[in-house]
Amino acid sequence: MRIESKKFFINDLFYTIRSAVETDAKALSEIRLQIDGETENLDREQGEDFIDESGFKKIIADDTEGSNNLFLIAEVDHQIVGFVRAVGNKLRRTSHRVEFGIAVLKDYWGYAIGRNLLKELIQWGDSNRIRKISLHVLETNDKAVKLYESLGFTIEGIFKDDKLLADGNYYNTIVMGRIKKK
Repeated sequence: MRIESKKFFINDLFYTIRSAVETDAKALSEIRLQIDGETENLDREQGEDFIDESGFKKIIADDTEGSNNLFLIAEVDHQIVGFVRAVGNKLRRTSHRVEFGIAVLKDYWGYAIGRNLLKELIQWGDSNRIRKISLHVLETNDKAVKLYESLGFTIEGIFKDDKLLADGNYYNTIVMGRIKKK
């Protein structure tokens, strides 16, 4: 599914949030690899589960055609700096929910890019019969947990010792969800 492009100006930075298109595939492959190396807050280490340009073209096509999927990017000066992707399914019992992942280049933290990507996702969900939006977040990612809570997400559970990080320790994953208000 697609949304209309929106422009933002935060802390002297102009950026646009729009739906991903096929021509974004190469840049998305590169930025995902870069982001994976900038933080331990994601599921992957840099280079793991690599998606090449053709893989992203397929994802973008599937998400554009699917009514329960959304793939948004944030760009500064026509360069992708972040993205959010929500994925649902067509199963009757669970077609009302989507799960999302979100990532922003470290150089662009502090410009409300993640917040605005997520607000656009929530608006899309609320307008498109999506009752529940959920995610998994590393327990040490306090900023993200606070952001999600500020946008109506609550903690639904914890996966204990779910992630092994570079320091050799295991960390919990928090399961969060937001249910659309009636």
